[in-house]
Amino acid sequence: MLRFDIFELDVRAGELRKQGVKLRLQGQPLQVLEALLRRSGDVVTREELRAQIWKTDTFVDFDHSLHNAIARLREVLGDSPENPRYIETLPRRGYRFLVPVESPDTARPESEATAELPAEPTSESTSGANKPWASRTRIRIFAAALSLAVILIVGFSVTGDRRRMFSHPAPPKIESLAVLPLVNLSSDPEQDFFADGMTEALITDLGKISALRVISRTSVVQYKGTKKPLPEIARELNVDALVEGTVSRSGNHFRITANLVQANPEKHLWAESYEREVGDVLALQGQVAQAVAREIQVKLTPEEQKLLGSARPVNPEAHDDYLKGRYLCTRDTREGVERAMQYFKQAIEVAPSDPLGYAGLAECYAIWTWGGDVFPGDLSPAEIMPSAREAAQKALQLDEGLAEAHVTLAVEMILDWNWTGAEREFKRAIELNPSYSVAHVYYAHYLAAMGRFDESIAEARRCLELDPLSQFTKDYSEWAFYLAHRYDLSIEASRKSLELAPEFPWPHFDLGQVYEATGRTDDAIQEFTKAQELFGMSQDRLTELRTAYRHSGEKGYWRKTLELCQEASKHPRTSAHISGYGHCDYAENADLAWMQTRLGETDAAFKSLEIAYTKREGYLIYVKVDARWDSIRSDPRFERLLRRMGLKQ
Repeated sequence: MLRFDIFELDVRAGELRKQGVKLRLQGQPLQVLEALLRRSGDVVTREELRAQIWKTDTFVDFDHSLHNAIARLREVLGDSPENPRYIETLPRRGYRFLVPVESPDTARPESEATAELPAEPTSESTSGANKPWASRTRIRIFAAALSLAVILIVGFSVTGDRRRMFSHPAPPKIESLAVLPLVNLSSDPEQDFFADGMTEALITDLGKISALRVISRTSVVQYKGTKKPLPEIARELNVDALVEGTVSRSGNHFRITANLVQANPEKHLWAESYEREVGDVLALQGQVAQAVAREIQVKLTPEEQKLLGSARPVNPEAHDDYLKGRYLCTRDTREGVERAMQYFKQAIEVAPSDPLGYAGLAECYAIWTWGGDVFPGDLSPAEIMPSAREAAQKALQLDEGLAEAHVTLAVEMILDWNWTGAEREFKRAIELNPSYSVAHVYYAHYLAAMGRFDESIAEARRCLELDPLSQFTKDYSEWAFYLAHRYDLSIEASRKSLELAPEFPWPHFDLGQVYEATGRTDDAIQEFTKAQELFGMSQDRLTELRTAYRHSGEKGYWRKTLELCQEASKHPRTSAHISGYGHCDYAENADLAWMQTRLGETDAAFKSLEIAYTKREGYLIYVKVDARWDSIRSDPRFERLLRRMGLKQ
């Protein structure tokens, strides 16, 4: 029994109690709490938690799972990440439990335990079975109720309202839903990737129905293992209904159950179970999506019927590799992307006629291309783009209806400055899957880069509706709002992001840009410095930055930042490794040009911009609209750059 403050953790029973009342906490959050309590006052590192709770050989998104576990603990304990009372976060290192913990050798006296809980009512005190007056009272009440019912029926018959009294109210219209993570009932935890893949596939298929708004995977995955009531989840995601279920697999045979639940009022609408071989998994996914559509009375267009009804068999081995690749590619880390690409290549080797392997590989290439060559020895976007284009085109030759492949092709065209082709691919992707949030978020950036700000804001808002809890979506939306000069929306979105994930550095960086653009220099520098800290900059270098600002103001701060980024570029570093240089680990030549422009080093800035142009760096696409370049817009070299990129006639 581990006690702290007004709480106690019964380790053997696996229960957390508050003043004797059991709280809803189990699974990984409970295990994390026990680990922190046993080391109260000490730093428990992320690596220690991973080794103790998350096995390294399973397909588990550790960062996301740990973040959710800590968030759940804080929710149950009533704690705050900004002003922690129980759990302190040490960015990039781990966590510390702040309150003393007692571990008594003996149980509490029986009298003390009894005093905390109200006595259970006895059967004699509640049933009334041995009291004659209780029976007589019930008889009188029943007789009165029956008489009233007769009067009402007669009255309604006379007035003609009996039909309205007994008619069934029309069910609430369902226009939005979320597919909660399907629970893996297999005895093998390694099959988590299969359950997650089935969840994502159902989301994708339901997303093809234009009459529905379907929440994206990155938002619903946060409810994996949660015990929250379904109406509460629906309220948080702002949907009318939820799909939940289970998956179990043995060899190449699997069984899936699916349940459709109306959120308000909570009502079970439909349930079905299916058994199939893995080779028929695509057909089953479309079948489930069509069943849900029928149940909520959504009319499918002819193209939607075709998309959901035409499914090919798959090679089980190749499909497993594809699902593992999807799982890893969406982790948004360089290490995950590299491992995912290997799985996709294996899938292509086993089943070269299956478009999914090519589509997954193309998406990983697109993520890598958009991120740029931030590590020494990396290929530049210009060097990766042909591979992304080839994989996407091959996927679309085999299946033109893959929205993700159209988005990949659009991203490649943006970086190649094929603006017309990129918009065509974005529109086709959204036509195929109106709920595909990735398409909306990239399209929002395309529109912002073109200066079509109203359309960009509309797309950014749409992707926030589809993916309300995703940091990727929130960050890209903040940036789109900033480019559109809607600083109020950017600030609002950044603050909401920090409420969701206070350890995420990009909202601070985005706030810094907005404050700088609006003349709030001190606030901007504070946010930039906070972002640097969360990006992993060492305390010594943070001190250098603060000292430079204190002595030489804004220019001093950016000169020191430029020096640190130039210094960082000379040191080898690897993926998923914190070098101590903060945001400089992500800086490209366009970022260096931006800092050089701030310092008035115009010639050096144009040299950096030329390198960025040659490499096709992603940040360069915003030069037409980004206010950071305003001081050099009149320079003829800048005019030539815009023309070469097709951004000016």
